[in-house]
Amino acid sequence: MRYRIRYHSLVKGQDLRKINANIRTRIRTAIETRLLDEPEQYSEPLRKTLKGYRKLRVGDYRIVLKIESDCIYTLGILHRKDVYKRVTQRRD
Repeated sequence: MRYRIRYHSLVKGQDLRKINANIRTRIRTAIETRLLDEPEQYSEPLRKTLKGYRKLRVGDYRIVLKIESDCIYTLGILHRKDVYKRVTQRRD
């Protein structure tokens, strides 16, 4: 099954602009090769306040996502040191 990807407005507006080009390429490749076909296999479920969301690790960066039917909603692509704090604020 092929999934569609939808991004939170701040992912393209803020998150990706702050990441250097080499890592952006790695993230794009990870999304295209892993998430579009089998997101449950490659991502890990999150717990506590982000229960129901999943994460995909790409180096020091985390992609936080939610899978609903045939669509993957990407909530954030941020450095691991502050990804969960910032993504929690975006949920609402």
